[in-house]
Amino acid sequence: MARGNRGKLRIYLGAAPGVGKTYSMLSEAHRRVERGTDAVVAFVEHHGRPRTEVMLHGLEQIQRRELDHRGTVFTEMDVDAVLERKPAVALVDELAHTNVPGSRNAKRWQDIEELLEAGIDVVSTVNIQHLESLGDVVESITGVRQRETVPDEIVRRADQIELVDMSPQALRRRMAHGNIYRPDRVDAALSNYFRPGNLTALRELALLWVADRVDEYLQQYRTEHRVSTIWAGRERIVVGLTGGPEGRTLIRRASRMAAKGSGSEVLAVYIARSDGLTSASPKELAVQRTLVEDLGGTFHHVIGDDIPSALLEFARGVNATQIVLGSSRRKAWQYIFGPGVGATVARDSGPDLDVHIVTHDEVAKGRGLPVARGARLGRPRNIAGWLVGVAGPVLLTLLLTGLWPGLGLANDVLLFLFLTVVAALLGGRMPALASAAVGSLLLNFYFTPPTHTLTVSDPKNIVAIVIFFAVAVSVASVVDLAARRTHQAARLRAESEILSFLAGSVLRGETTLDALLERVRETFGMDTVALLERSSDVDPWTCAGRAGDADHSKPLLRPEDADVDMPVGDHMALALTGRVLPAEDRRVLAAFAAQAAVVLDRQRLVGEAERAQELAEGNRIRTALLAAVSHDLRTPLASIKASVTSLRSDDVAWSEEDEAELLAGIEAGADRLDHLVGNLLDMSRLQTGTVTPLIRDTDLDEVVPMALGGVPEGSVTLDIPEELPIVAIDPGLLERSVANLVENAVKYSPDGEAVLVKASALGDRVELRIVDRGPGVPDSAKGRIFEPFQRYGDAPRGAGVGLGLAVARGFAESMGGTLAAEDTPGGGMTMVLTLKAVAGRTPVIPDLPAQVTT
Repeated sequence: MARGNRGKLRIYLGAAPGVGKTYSMLSEAHRRVERGTDAVVAFVEHHGRPRTEVMLHGLEQIQRRELDHRGTVFTEMDVDAVLERKPAVALVDELAHTNVPGSRNAKRWQDIEELLEAGIDVVSTVNIQHLESLGDVVESITGVRQRETVPDEIVRRADQIELVDMSPQALRRRMAHGNIYRPDRVDAALSNYFRPGNLTALRELALLWVADRVDEYLQQYRTEHRVSTIWAGRERIVVGLTGGPEGRTLIRRASRMAAKGSGSEVLAVYIARSDGLTSASPKELAVQRTLVEDLGGTFHHVIGDDIPSALLEFARGVNATQIVLGSSRRKAWQYIFGPGVGATVARDSGPDLDVHIVTHDEVAKGRGLPVARGARLGRPRNIAGWLVGVAGPVLLTLLLTGLWPGLGLANDVLLFLFLTVVAALLGGRMPALASAAVGSLLLNFYFTPPTHTLTVSDPKNIVAIVIFFAVAVSVASVVDLAARRTHQAARLRAESEILSFLAGSVLRGETTLDALLERVRETFGMDTVALLERSSDVDPWTCAGRAGDADHSKPLLRPEDADVDMPVGDHMALALTGRVLPAEDRRVLAAFAAQAAVVLDRQRLVGEAERAQELAEGNRIRTALLAAVSHDLRTPLASIKASVTSLRSDDVAWSEEDEAELLAGIEAGADRLDHLVGNLLDMSRLQTGTVTPLIRDTDLDEVVPMALGGVPEGSVTLDIPEELPIVAIDPGLLERSVANLVENAVKYSPDGEAVLVKASALGDRVELRIVDRGPGVPDSAKGRIFEPFQRYGDAPRGAGVGLGLAVARGFAESMGGTLAAEDTPGGGMTMVLTLKAVAGRTPVIPDLPAQVTT
């Protein structure tokens, strides 16, 4: 059966390994099969878990493809077989899995994309720690770097995401009961990856990521269905600011309201009206912005002609549930200009948006000058101006001819002139000119002898009519010019407020490039804003920063593709999509573009400064190194010189035993000196970044035994299983690291207690554990023992310069591995050296949390 449409993707997202994603996926498959759906298992790995393995019974399984890699046979999903079988639903486990070299695609999610394009629905699983954007966060929480990741966009595009969650306590109980790992691996897992803090943090990551995805779904649905009402999924509180001193009170009140509910947000917004708002203080706005951000909220600065409408539009746009406004600062007489923002917003908010009017110390103390009037008089005033300018003279003529005849031409002219001035004040120039023209005709026809004709017999009356028309035109021109000047002043004031606020933010270093571009998008009401740059006129454009259009459905590849583009120099441009801006807005946009270039340059300079700081730190280390080793280098040299001087002395006849003892002392001093110099050189290479690992595939049993040559015989017990996978390492660096770790462990181990060096395979990694029964190190000191020139406790000066562990960790990290310290059960310390296994070489017993998907 051919299916032309793209298949649907359903993903079971796990908060942590072992929560039951594969089990849930198989349960869903059984439900679909019972409903008659053609569902097959394309690839599911049960990892030896009996309950998961039982769920595979009764489901059709596609035969896997066998691949030979480095002499070992591996199995992967057979994409061709699934496409040929053409089921309605295919179950594909482990979305982030890396395929064995030689497979059809490098990653399993690419295999799934082929199935979806063929019209096959896919059900898959993935853990939250495998999302690419969370790699650094997961590593900081668990100490484990996830090597197998999947782009967030692949998961976000899924048609359905099911969160599979479990409390940390319940998951640890499952682990202790042996439902996840073999019993001999449970203790190590519980004390490392599956610690309660790790699991709680991973759970929070999963919940927050899914919550953001829910917000995206909700916003997309509201946009597609043109939903303008508020859907109160969670509390979002919008604080309306005027730039007055009461703003701080409103912000704190909104923060207290938000604190009463988990997940509430506070969004402070200042709306600069284009017709002028004289009470706004840029300095006060900057203070209020800092206060909002300190309290965990966000600050927004937009322009709107009608403040109540703009505020309600902003609130509905962010799906707010509450608006906090302050009681009006206007005096009683100032209400003649309107009911005020608070009353208007409360009236027009509707039943889905609560409006809180908060009292404050500035109530009724005055808000400064009345709001200035601009040239944009609005539709009602234009209509009123035309009515007064055209209908007014007609009505006045009826009154003068019917009720008050005989007032005299001079009085009649003054009354018509009054109407012209009123029309100019209401509607501007055009209604006033129309009033002057109509008034002149009516004065001539009805009030200038001879009446009811357009003839004027008395020259004085002609002069009166001409003067009337000239005065009317003059008044209309002056009123219109004043209105345009007022509008220009108001617009310049709004622009200056935005620019001063922008400049202050940038100078204080508070604005990142992404935040600045988001401010541009909000200010001009655009869909997408991107800063594009290129190296030369022939090179392609690259995106240095972007805001809006989170799914990148409208990629900006060139400035010409945008609705508005603003060049910044020869090879940089600010590109905006959404609407075409008027020419008067481009002046402010040019300032934003210049500031964006400055912010980008500053970010790059900060990066260069950080690199310079690293170089300075390297110089400091080298200076400290020379100062710290003066004694430790002299001690073995003094021993060697004393022994050599004694042997060369002619005054004493040394016995063979004495000579052998002196020679042994020379050899021991030379070995110790060689060890010290080697560590110093290694540390210098690490600090200067000149360590270049030569990675190659190596067996551990070829390297580790060679690292034990510097310790007494019988002081180390070696346990390296033959079935361990090959690791990707630099043999020389690994030998040096292991030698330092073993020598350190032997140094602190009690007499008669051998140090255990044991290796094990965990998923795509190999762990080498160096276990001693020494005094151990408290948790507070475990991080410091890896720093240069650190010697724990009362170690004598002759014990070394404190570089062994620092060198070992540096070499391990340069090879892509990790080195950490743990407590040894029963006392002592265990050094855990984690190395990367060669891709495709899966251990016999997979046991790495990063690889587990159920």
